[in-house]
Amino acid sequence: MSKTTIPTGGLADDAVEATKLDLTANYAFTGTVSGAGGGKLLQVQNADFTSTNTTVSAASFGATEVTDQITPSATDSKVLVMMSLTLGMYEGSGTGNFCQVAIYRQVNGGGYSRVSFGNADNAYSGQGGFGASTEISSARPCNLVFVDSPNTTSAVDYKLYIRLNVASGGGDNVNTGPSNLQRSVTLMEIGA
Repeated sequence: MSKTTIPTGGLADDAVEATKLDLTANYAFTGTVSGAGGGKLLQVQNADFTSTNTTVSAASFGATEVTDQITPSATDSKVLVMMSLTLGMYEGSGTGNFCQVAIYRQVNGGGYSRVSFGNADNAYSGQGGFGASTEISSARPCNLVFVDSPNTTSAVDYKLYIRLNVASGGGDNVNTGPSNLQRSVTLMEIGA
């Protein structure tokens, strides 16, 4: 096989036609790209759930079945957390139903703590303005994206927590949707 060397500055227009690359050859590329920085995708974990769902009937966060685990390969790695599901909300005789969601993290079995959305207590989803004694049932898509810096090479669990937005008048319950609808978690380790 003959090799063609392309001169610095490229090829003249009349030389392009005569130059052919062997598309069946294995070309080896060496070296690095300067200035590209980090951002290497090191691993991906995914979990899907369809058989059970979680219902929370309180204004305090409750754990759900929507969870997955990843073990970072370096302490300076970041973890991109993505969760996707449909939230169901129900109010039997109130004036609205509102809920909140949050991502919690546990490192090496040490217990869960809230890592997403800080201390914000805004409603994630819901509806209101109904007259008293109105039955309200709704379902809303919920897609969460969060970048975490766990600073560990131990196992890290991420879990969705849900709650009603207010203790009364904000709904009877919120749930992770009908059990036949898929709920999923994807975790990506991004290298420094």
